[in-house]
Amino acid sequence: MTELLKTWLYQGPSSQQLISFNHHDIVTGSAFTAQVAALHASLSEQPAKRWLLASDSSDLFAVGLCAGLLAGKQLILPSNTQAGTLSELTHEFDGILSDSCLCEGKLMLTLKKEHSGAESHWPSLADNATLGELVLFTSGSSGQPKAITKTLAQLDAEVSVLEQTFAAHLPHCSVISTVSHQHIYGLLFKILWPLAASRPFLSDLVEYPETLTYYTSLFPNLCLISSPAQLSRLPEALEHQPQLHSPSLVFSSGGPLNFQAAAEIAHCYGKPPIEVYGSTETGGIAYRRQSADNQPWRIFASHQIKQDAMDGALLLKSPYLDNDDWLKCDDKVNLVSDSEFHLLGRLDRIVKIEEKRICLVQMEQLLECHPMVSQAMLMVLEQPRVQLGAAIVLSSQGQQLLNNEGKLAVNNLLKAHLLTQFERVTLPRRWRYPEVLELTPQGKRDNQRLIELFSHD
Repeated sequence: MTELLKTWLYQGPSSQQLISFNHHDIVTGSAFTAQVAALHASLSEQPAKRWLLASDSSDLFAVGLCAGLLAGKQLILPSNTQAGTLSELTHEFDGILSDSCLCEGKLMLTLKKEHSGAESHWPSLADNATLGELVLFTSGSSGQPKAITKTLAQLDAEVSVLEQTFAAHLPHCSVISTVSHQHIYGLLFKILWPLAASRPFLSDLVEYPETLTYYTSLFPNLCLISSPAQLSRLPEALEHQPQLHSPSLVFSSGGPLNFQAAAEIAHCYGKPPIEVYGSTETGGIAYRRQSADNQPWRIFASHQIKQDAMDGALLLKSPYLDNDDWLKCDDKVNLVSDSEFHLLGRLDRIVKIEEKRICLVQMEQLLECHPMVSQAMLMVLEQPRVQLGAAIVLSSQGQQLLNNEGKLAVNNLLKAHLLTQFERVTLPRRWRYPEVLELTPQGKRDNQRLIELFSHD
């Protein structure tokens, strides 16, 4: 297997390599080298090992990423920068690399575009130098954030496999994304893979269909990195019409894309998206391009799979993992062959809302910390679209607020409480306030009673 990312990181970009762009600026290899060199010098003077890295700007994030790895630092990537999330992680890092003030009382090095203008050289590594590593956090089934460490060797293995698998589909193209680089999917597909393969990326996040249309009309070859939630809404924004200018390739990850949405994207853009299935822990596992409903997933050529005989869980061997053992995944599968399978759902209480991974236990625990709440239960509602429903038994104080000010006031108070740790798009959309939450005779959640609570408005 080639070491595409490692080779690029050791050598740095050529002065002519186009690193990133937006509607008013471009970053060349020479400018990027100067920024990385300046930050690397500052980092090398700091004894602090663990640095939180966060920036909305992908080019500044890439500067922090490269400088930190070359300086041998451990880079902590939070899933978001909400105050509650950073508070939970504050013991995990000693300093901050960012272009905005995130935490008081922490050492901070500011990510910025300015540099001296003098010729700079890519930081060189001594023969015995140790490269840094990344730490990402996901929702663990216990409700506590779970740290996932990624070494350069693991990331390099995945970038190399992505290039070997998909490069034939990609003309020399530019990369734009509707998903954040703070998560493993965006990190790999928008930052690391484009850097290593010399494909420029848009430094901004594409948030609106009009912005996407602007860039597709501007660039003849474009690779779009997106998600099922965003792609399923896109055909309506495009008025379900075939487009004169379309991306050369569309990737989707974060959850399965339903067949209707895949077919509608194919109608508008000429080809269905390539979906990638995986997780922060495993990296990419398999991919598919839906030409028929319920099309199976095909594993990457470097992987092996089998099925757990007890509960049907997917078992995986992959070069992206830190050992050669079989890893038991949290998804139940049906094997079609030794390289293809169907997904049958999760085996734990981790769910995805708007492609963001949410631990229902963690959200319930946070709700039950509020003085207005005695007990909380959450469930995923499938209709009219995937969303969370919250069934809350109020405390006497909460019941008094409900009686005096009404349901909307209580809803808004609890939403504000959840926003300290969760992004707004993941919050419950439907709220119920029963006097009790009934359990089964075995003392477990009575899901049927919960469903009945939300069966009418």
